[in-house]
Amino acid sequence: MPEVRRLFGMADLQDLPAFGPDGTVNVMVEAPRGATAKCKHDGELGLFVFGRPLPRGLHYPYDWGFIPSTRGEDGDPLDAMVLHDAACPVGCLLRCEPVAVLQVEQREEGKTRRNDRLLFRPAADATAKEQQLLVPRLKQELEQFFQAAILGTGKTLTFKGWAGADQVIPAIRKALRPAGRA
Repeated sequence: MPEVRRLFGMADLQDLPAFGPDGTVNVMVEAPRGATAKCKHDGELGLFVFGRPLPRGLHYPYDWGFIPSTRGEDGDPLDAMVLHDAACPVGCLLRCEPVAVLQVEQREEGKTRRNDRLLFRPAADATAKEQQLLVPRLKQELEQFFQAAILGTGKTLTFKGWAGADQVIPAIRKALRPAGRA
C-alpha cells in the first residue's frame, strides 16, 4: 500500500512532526466533537477508517485524535483530546498547547498498559486561553466519557489521577519514535 500513498502524493500522517515550528504540539483529529463513531488512521492506506460506533447515545465531547511521531505503551500514537467549542474535520491538524494529563491504566486481553489521555487547547483560540478549562466537574465528565466509550470492547480503565500541563511535553518526548525525534 505505500505505493498507493506515493501515487496519490499522500503523506503518512503518523510521521508528521509531533511539534509545530512554534513549539506547539501537533494533534491530528480522528473523531471530531459530536462524532458517534471511533475512526482510526491507517498508516498503510493513508486514510482514516471506521473503527467502531460509540455506545448508543454517546458522542465525543471534544475533538479526539493522536500526536504524530509518537508511540505509547499500547503501540498506537499517543491519544489527545482538544478542549474547545469548535468541531474540526477528520484529518485536520491542530496546533495546541498542553492543558493536562489524565493518567490511565488500560487492561485488555490480560495485559495492563499505560494509555494516558493528553488534553490540549488550540493555540489559535484566544478564548480557550482565557478560560479555566479543567474545572472539577469537567474532569469527572471526561472520566465518565472515557469509561463509557470502551463499553463492549473488552477493555477496562483505571484512572490513576490527573497531572498538570507541565507533564504533557515530557510524556510526548518519552514517546517519540526514532524517526520523529527532534
